[in-house]
Amino acid sequence: MNKKVKFKLPGIGMRIVKSAIAVAVCYLINMLRNGQGMVFYSQLAALWCIQMYRANTKQNAVQRTIGTVVGAIYGLIYILINPFISNTDKISELLGSMIISVMIVIVLYTTVLLKQRQASYFSCVVFLSIVVNHMGDVNPYMFVWNRFLDTMIGIAVGLIINDIRLSLHPNRDTLFISGIDGLLLDKKEMLSPFSKVELNRMIDDGMKFTVSTMRTPASIIEPMKEVRLKLPVIAMNGAVLYDTTKHSYIKAYVISGETSKKLVELIESEKLNFYSNVIIDDMLVIYYKETEDPVNKDLVKTLRTSPYRNYVMRPLPDDEAVVYFMLLDKKEKVSEFYKRLENEGFTSQLRIITYDSDDYPGYAYIKIYNKNATKENMIKYLKEFTSINDVITFGSIEGQYDVYIDTDDANKVVKEVRKRYEPIKKSN
Repeated sequence: MNKKVKFKLPGIGMRIVKSAIAVAVCYLINMLRNGQGMVFYSQLAALWCIQMYRANTKQNAVQRTIGTVVGAIYGLIYILINPFISNTDKISELLGSMIISVMIVIVLYTTVLLKQRQASYFSCVVFLSIVVNHMGDVNPYMFVWNRFLDTMIGIAVGLIINDIRLSLHPNRDTLFISGIDGLLLDKKEMLSPFSKVELNRMIDDGMKFTVSTMRTPASIIEPMKEVRLKLPVIAMNGAVLYDTTKHSYIKAYVISGETSKKLVELIESEKLNFYSNVIIDDMLVIYYKETEDPVNKDLVKTLRTSPYRNYVMRPLPDDEAVVYFMLLDKKEKVSEFYKRLENEGFTSQLRIITYDSDDYPGYAYIKIYNKNATKENMIKYLKEFTSINDVITFGSIEGQYDVYIDTDDANKVVKEVRKRYEPIKKSN
């Protein structure tokens, strides 16, 4: 029986709505000017300024302004010299064409000198619209002025409309913390375009947002690389706090060198495959031993390609503090070893979690952390670090987070964050 393919039309975003409003406002302004200008140019400038992010809006407005000014100035210069070459014969027409072509070089080079190469296209458009299409006007000087004024009106409209927000009371005094897997990321470990745009927009606006995950910083950076995270992330199940902008570890809960040595001796006595994760000068170094096990060989081959992980095939140095130990072996051996850890008293001294591997059927993981290495403890530290008291967490385990997310919609977390960051009404 064939499964029905679900097709869902994307929603109409605020950028689309704002673009329509900007076009309508340009029409209204043109009516108030009694049609003296050309509303088309205002609308183009306004639409160019309606961007996803405010920084882009300002940047585009600057480019459009400079491009218009440069093009208008050189258009005016051509108007001034045109009477000396204007004639109806072919030679005069050819001369005018050659002058215009040469002036295009000057127009473009001017944007280079001004270090505004992105404005070169607009400069040429404005210049050519004057010298090609409107030289025959009764008053070409008036067209130059109106062309400039139309663009400035459009830019002003775009800047104002793009800055409109539904909420007048953004919640900048709350720290928003979300999980990643099954929440922000889809099954392909990708962030949706909607989530990326909305997160960046709100973060740029001042929202305090970060993520918490069992992943290492290396596996966070790649899927989240397009999100402009400004706050450190909670990684390795609460063992570390990592600054993704400075690529440095701000805080880490580690297992002491003495305890680490005892664990290594115990693990090696059971002949299990394990990895010791250590932070050295803000680098994550993973010590491991050579193995004939194909699964562990594949694991190392896959993970060591990351520039943020440094795999070293040698024993863990004596008295080296470890962020966490990771063991990957057959489920039976892992289960037996967990019982031995229990009998030796390690489960009461340390934080130990075990779970089946999704990538390697029949295998399971054990991860061993400092007792204090929890997301809850790291959130407390992050609150002190940011001087923020209010925190809202988002997760997929019911009862463990402030906002429980149970959906296949990869945009759900960001929608829930937006509702709380940009409430329509101010909360009492």
